[in-house]
Amino acid sequence: MELSVVMPCLNEAETLETCIRKALGFFEEHGIDGEVVVADNGSTDGSQQIARAAGARVVPVADRGYGNALMGGIRAARGRYVVMGDADDSYDFTALMPFLKELRDGADLVMGNRFKGGIEPGAMPPLHRYLGNPVLSFIGRLFFGSKIGDFHCGLRAFRRDSILRLGLQTGGMEFASEMVVRATLAGYDIREVPTTLSKDGRSRPPHLNTWRDGWRHLRFLLLYSPRWLFLIPGLLFMLIGLAAGIALSFGPVRVGDVAFDVDTLVGAGAAMVIGFQAVLFALFTKVYAMEEGFLPRDRRVDRLVAWWTMERGLVLGGLLALAGLAGLVASLLHWRVNNFGELDPRQSLRMVVPSATALVMSFQAIFASMFVSILYIRRREHPRLPDAAEEAAVVVDAAADRVAAEETGDGKVSAARAAGRDEEGAQAAG
Repeated sequence: MELSVVMPCLNEAETLETCIRKALGFFEEHGIDGEVVVADNGSTDGSQQIARAAGARVVPVADRGYGNALMGGIRAARGRYVVMGDADDSYDFTALMPFLKELRDGADLVMGNRFKGGIEPGAMPPLHRYLGNPVLSFIGRLFFGSKIGDFHCGLRAFRRDSILRLGLQTGGMEFASEMVVRATLAGYDIREVPTTLSKDGRSRPPHLNTWRDGWRHLRFLLLYSPRWLFLIPGLLFMLIGLAAGIALSFGPVRVGDVAFDVDTLVGAGAAMVIGFQAVLFALFTKVYAMEEGFLPRDRRVDRLVAWWTMERGLVLGGLLALAGLAGLVASLLHWRVNNFGELDPRQSLRMVVPSATALVMSFQAIFASMFVSILYIRRREHPRLPDAAEEAAVVVDAAADRVAAEETGDGKVSAARAAGRDEEGAQAAG
């Protein structure tokens, strides 16, 4: 079978039959060997009976959620290619040929773009049209280097085997983003075609919740990009803290009428610690995601971890700790020079704050080295213990095979001897 059209369904009795008949009409018009799969997510309005009567195959999916319903339908699909689309009659299932042509041409994933194809008035709320979709699509392109203009279009087509290889995990509306992100990271051939969006035919409100589902999409994009979630903010904090710390270690800094002194130096030290911790979290997240298969291997991270062994981390952390301790000893000597009396904080803090910052970062580096080493421990499957019953069965089978072979050999020898005797008799008669 070439094509399966998968429709997630939760109480879509008003529009489901129309969508199914449009998809079946598309098959008939273009001579396509296809099927319509309705992934029912627990409908209570008779959608299942309507779907069967209209000619679709119904696949019940117990786990609630847009992503769960779609994955249930995709796994049950029999077609080489799959088109997924909402069953609310907002997408035109009679206009699937541009998607199919791209798949036949070798694409792994073909996304619809509603902004290029046309959005009917009232089909998309203004907040989604002018803020939600454009912003989230921009973040997706920025974070992952994707070229897709409409990350959340519900009408898309793909090679079934390619999508199943991705091992998609999300069960809610963020499934739409996960598919594009994981396909991009996997290096798939992703293309985009214009499609239209019409006002849906339902009388009830849509399942989509603007703020909840928008946050779930944004959260997913952030969690799948340690670079933007941790690394870049961490490096920015470290750069600001380092620049301010160096400048303020030699004395106050004036910018116009504003004077920055040791209180700002304390903030700079805190920024250094926070930034360094964020950079380490970026490394932890990346290593964990690569080891668990959530993100593809990154050669730069592998090279960094191969160089930054636990032993080297301990040495580097130890050197940083010595520098911090040296600064603290210097501050104690400064206090001793002043007979352990009251000190001018503007002078003493210029030694104490950088030293304390270096000491804190030294322990962060040491603990990080240990933790990364733990993350890189390989899980191995040891050979299982031999089973006595299995070993006995193997011995019995081997003995039976040997007996059968011997019997077969004896038969061949007897036949050869008989043939020899017949030949000798024929020669004597001659």
